[in-house]
Amino acid sequence: MALPPLEHITYGPVRSRRLGISLGVNLLPPGGKVCNMNCAYCQYGWTRGTARYRGQGAGWPTAQAVERAVSDRLMRAAERNEMLDRLTVAGHGEPTLHPEFEDVTTRLCALRNRIAPRLPIAILSNSTTAGWAEVRRGLEMYDERYMKLDAGDPITYARINGAGGPASSVEQVLDGLRGLGAMTIQAMFVSDANGEIDNSTDGAVEDWLRALESVRAERVHIYTLDRPPALGSLRPVPTRRLREIAGHVRAAGMIAEVFAKKK
Repeated sequence: MALPPLEHITYGPVRSRRLGISLGVNLLPPGGKVCNMNCAYCQYGWTRGTARYRGQGAGWPTAQAVERAVSDRLMRAAERNEMLDRLTVAGHGEPTLHPEFEDVTTRLCALRNRIAPRLPIAILSNSTTAGWAEVRRGLEMYDERYMKLDAGDPITYARINGAGGPASSVEQVLDGLRGLGAMTIQAMFVSDANGEIDNSTDGAVEDWLRALESVRAERVHIYTLDRPPALGSLRPVPTRRLREIAGHVRAAGMIAEVFAKKK
C-alpha cells in the first residue's frame, strides 16, 4: 500500500539507509503527489493527471513559508540538542518543480548558515530538470546532490520511470547532469514478476554504466525495494546482484555503495 502524502513542510527526522538522521523538507503542495515522472517503484503510488506539471494547481508553499517552517524546526532542534546528519529537500514528489525553487534554496542556505552552519543541505531529485537554468542555479547551492538515474537506455528508462509528457527523455536527463559538478547518482534496481521490467540484466546494466561514465558521476548509491511500490508486481533485486553491479561501477573508476533490502 502506498504511503500517504505529506501534510507539512518539515517532517521527520527520518532514519535513512543512505543519509543517516535526516530532517526532511517537503516543497510540494500538501495532500497529493506532484511529479513529472511515474516510477513503477514509487512509495507514494502513481502520479495522477495534471500532477505531472510544474506549478499546476494551487497549494504550493511560498518561499517565505518554507523559510519560516524550516527555521522554526531547526531552532527547536538546537534547543533540544537534537542530533541531525542532514537537512534534506525531498518530499512526496519532485522538489525542483516548485515554481520558486531557486529562491527557496537561497533562503534555506542562508538560514542553515545562521542556525546550524555545520549541517549539510542535501536534495533528492529525479534529474529531469537539471538542465533548466533556474533549477540548475538552485542545485548548485546544495552541499549534496542525489540525482536519480535508474537506466541508460530509453526503453528501460521508460518502463521503470514512466517518462512521457513533461518528463525528459534519458538523453535530456544525461545532458542536464553533465557539468553539474559533484553529485551522487541514486539508482533503484528492480525486476518484475511478469518479466516486463528489469534493469538488473547484463544489457541494461551495460547501458547504465555508459550513462554513468558520460555524466562523470563521482559516487553511486545502489539499492532496491524496501517499501511497497506503485506497481505491485515489482520485486527487489537480490543483494548478490547489487554487489555485482557495484563491482562494475568501481571497475569504471567510481565509488559505489550498496544498500540492500532490510531484513
